[in-house]
Amino acid sequence: MIFIVFTQHPLKALLSRRTTPTADLLQKMAYGLSLGAQDFIEGMIGGARNMIGIAVATGAAGVIIGTVSLTGAHQVIGEFVEYLSGGNLMAMLLLVALISLILGMGLPTTANYIVVSSMMAPVIVSVGAQSGLIVPLVTAHFFVFYFGILADDTPPVGLANFAAAAISGGDPIRTGIQSFSYDLRTALLPFLFIFSTELLLIDVSITKAVVIFIVATGLMMVFAAATQGYFFARSRLWESLVLILVALTLLRPGFWLDRFQDPYDSFSGINLVSIADTLPAAEKFRLVIAGPDFGDPDEIYQRTIVIHPTDYARNTDGLGTGGLARLEAAGLSFTNPQLGQLQEPLPGTAFFETFKRFDFYGDIPVTVTLVHINAERLPKELFYMPAVLLLGFIIAVQRRRQTIPAY
Repeated sequence: MIFIVFTQHPLKALLSRRTTPTADLLQKMAYGLSLGAQDFIEGMIGGARNMIGIAVATGAAGVIIGTVSLTGAHQVIGEFVEYLSGGNLMAMLLLVALISLILGMGLPTTANYIVVSSMMAPVIVSVGAQSGLIVPLVTAHFFVFYFGILADDTPPVGLANFAAAAISGGDPIRTGIQSFSYDLRTALLPFLFIFSTELLLIDVSITKAVVIFIVATGLMMVFAAATQGYFFARSRLWESLVLILVALTLLRPGFWLDRFQDPYDSFSGINLVSIADTLPAAEKFRLVIAGPDFGDPDEIYQRTIVIHPTDYARNTDGLGTGGLARLEAAGLSFTNPQLGQLQEPLPGTAFFETFKRFDFYGDIPVTVTLVHINAERLPKELFYMPAVLLLGFIIAVQRRRQTIPAY
């Protein structure tokens, strides 16, 4: 940018050389260079002024984060969400969305992201892992940041409402209620990130990415039609309910497949070493870890982790190629591998932060209780077909009542 600022005016003068004498051309280029220097100085001043607000907001957010970290409030929030949700994934996500809305009220974008990502993203990862939902960290950040930004038009604090009302001359609260009702129709997008991480192009091919984008676009349109009560014609109640069913099926087709086929073959944790020894090198598997809670030794804390092939492919020198060697290379340490009993990981190792909530020195050992391996089953995309058929049925029904062309 500095290069462009300094050279744009001289280059414009140079491009007009055909109609400009050489002496005047040099003079114009020199004058253009001085204009570039002036633009540069003004740009640096403007940038510094604009950064003042961001610096103050970031500093204030840092105070909030420091206070939360020192007092352990982030753990309290996680336990609070876990308690209220009762282990239900959708309830947990809705609670996190609500808290992110509250935390994001009145904050500028930068401070908003710092606060919600530091306080709420770990809640999704940790509480979700207890229920078996493995969420990539970037997905959790997308989820909480979306709802944090949504707070800009959430009454009564939504700053965007006051800006819009000042332009339109309307009431800020009524403006906020109306705009928030519109936003609810796009609030499905963060849940798409959670249940369809492929939407973020994580480990997907180009062909699959195209299919995902088409399905996601159709899903958003169907969900909007269901919530606004109008598709090709004004929707009856049962039609809106069917459209919501179609949207949920497109959102999470695996939900219906799970009703017919288990997603995983489950084995006892005592078989962990032999499973890791016989499993193909490219196969990932999930481990359910259970042990005393560090904060409450009388409670048993449970967490699900995923062992990826790349986890144990990085470090195999001197460890051999057996199942135990692969697990150790992935970052797991054992006191008794035959019983699946784990040892506290050392600082800096792969699972040090993940296992911080376990009490490794209690009377009950921290143990791998279950091993989940992906089961061979039908592709979940098969449930797109009944969803599309239902959608076609609603379109056919509404076209009979349509009085205004759709396009």
